[in-house]
Amino acid sequence: MTTTAETAAGIRLHDPNVRGFASDNYSGVHPEVLAALAAANDGHQVSYGEDDYTARLQELMEEHFGPGIECFPVFNGTGANVLSLQSLLPRWGAVVCASTAHINMDENGAPERVGGIKLLHVPTPDGKLTPELIDREAWGWGDEHRAQPLAVSITQTTELGTCYTPEEVRAIADHVHARGMKLHMDGARLANAAAHLQVPLRAFTRDAGVDILSFGGTKNGLLFGEVVVALNPEAAHGLVYLRKMNMQLASKMRFMSAQFIALLEGDLWLRSAAHANAMAARLRAAVDTIDGVQPTQKTESNGVFAILPEGVADRLRTSFRFYDWNEAAREVRWMCSFDTTEEDVDTFAAAIRRELRQREG
Repeated sequence: MTTTAETAAGIRLHDPNVRGFASDNYSGVHPEVLAALAAANDGHQVSYGEDDYTARLQELMEEHFGPGIECFPVFNGTGANVLSLQSLLPRWGAVVCASTAHINMDENGAPERVGGIKLLHVPTPDGKLTPELIDREAWGWGDEHRAQPLAVSITQTTELGTCYTPEEVRAIADHVHARGMKLHMDGARLANAAAHLQVPLRAFTRDAGVDILSFGGTKNGLLFGEVVVALNPEAAHGLVYLRKMNMQLASKMRFMSAQFIALLEGDLWLRSAAHANAMAARLRAAVDTIDGVQPTQKTESNGVFAILPEGVADRLRTSFRFYDWNEAAREVRWMCSFDTTEEDVDTFAAAIRRELRQREG
């Protein structure tokens, strides 16, 4: 007889009944992805990407984004972003981004310290850049005293859970291309955007003028891995060398690629993202009915942002893990995942309601 800590394969060191809303990185690996990893594990395959799985991944990416693209699997999102941006820029280049962008707030200076890239960040109300906001930092070309703004980075969906429409991406792409700049998309939650917009992936990426993107997998049920996708290979230079220089070249790449095959060969990428979005929408609908909770952003993907009365977040965190987004404003972030259940959401919403009633009492 096994205990709650044991499994047939060994020892489980955590309680699988504990659920949280801190991050879509907290969830496990989708069973279909685990099955794909197991299937790829037999026998030998050529290392460093010269394997059958990575070749198949290239084909699948072309099915989603069109022919003539180039794909480079990497270990993580920070590596994908640094690699992508480096390929777009000369040494003196700078990138315009939102102040809330992951490359600016959550990558410990990696784009600047590892990539050697100056970030020119712009405050936004909802995490989204516009041509007008970009122009606050897109200036000074030819001035030897200023890092040259030669690229723009947008995040889809944004760090605030909002989503660019295809028309908004196209407006940005046209604006920056007219200025001789290039457009990068941080697509850590690209699938969530497609699920929200209900359009194909290429509709708001390649067809909208994006030059290069990082295609997220980890937040959508993979064990690890992202893919740098050069949608316009003429705009990106040296990716094959930069990946190795940045320590993002996997020797056993078949295991990265096999996961993305499981994601992209059918509808798992969309199914998982749509479910996470639906759970966030369910949570948003619940908290909209709770007096004292003030949502701060539109819920357009798998995250809900809200302000709570003083002390409520800390009491809730004794049972449910989640993060402060803006501690000074008492703004918190609640994230849903591919494996978040309706029961998880309803239990959490009931806990929020209970804490607020107790506070009033």
